[in-house]
Amino acid sequence: MPDSDLPALRDRLEPIMREAGELARFTARRPFKHWSKGDDNSPVTEGDIAVNDLLRQRLFELVPGAAWVSEESQAQGGEPAAVTWIVDPIDGTRAYMSGRADWTISVALAERGRPRLAALYAPATEEMFLAAEGKGATLNGSPISPSPGSELAGARLAGPKRFLDRLSSLRLQIIAQPKVFSLALRMTRVAQGDLDAAFASGGSHAWDLAAADLLVHEAGGVMTDFAGRRLSYNHPHAEHGALIAAGPARHGTLIDLVRDRMAEFA
Repeated sequence: MPDSDLPALRDRLEPIMREAGELARFTARRPFKHWSKGDDNSPVTEGDIAVNDLLRQRLFELVPGAAWVSEESQAQGGEPAAVTWIVDPIDGTRAYMSGRADWTISVALAERGRPRLAALYAPATEEMFLAAEGKGATLNGSPISPSPGSELAGARLAGPKRFLDRLSSLRLQIIAQPKVFSLALRMTRVAQGDLDAAFASGGSHAWDLAAADLLVHEAGGVMTDFAGRRLSYNHPHAEHGALIAAGPARHGTLIDLVRDRMAEFA
């Protein structure tokens, strides 16, 4: 896909995201069905399915012939390394079900294993995050960037409780932040500087991560596994290991810290 196509696609993606957000809000305003799926009994609602179906139609119209990977439907067309839409119609379904604000709609367009276009929309708070490869990242049209610095004392961190408890036990004086139910939003809070760093435990999938990955990197941050490796989405159904997102200097500090204590954070 030519780089010159990305800004136009980003601009055309925004109204699609808003349409999907309105559909999710409409569904949530009335009683809706929900059920469990998979070995972990993760929840699914009518809203997840309705938004998934809308996005599949709209995104295929936007980029005809693209492959499709979504949490709520099977891959369609294309090979794993093709231009692929990677979608989580509602990231943070438990938050959506309980009336919380920290759920999002997450969409990325990936090529050659990396996201090149990303949109993350939090309808309850009207936050629209957009990024195109090489063009930076924005929140509601304004550029965003991660917080500077390398220090951990006083740093605002979010992630699995066991990770934060382990860091606190090392007397690092971090400031543990409340859980953000949408994993994509948690990592993107680093891109905008609301969090100084964020963690994800192992087992997340492409649809949890791809949009946030591009948003973090286009904002000037870094998101990797605990060995410092960037993620590849050539195999979107693969599970990823534990992750760290932060500004470059603080990310380096955290990688040095956890690399020597990998077993303690497993």
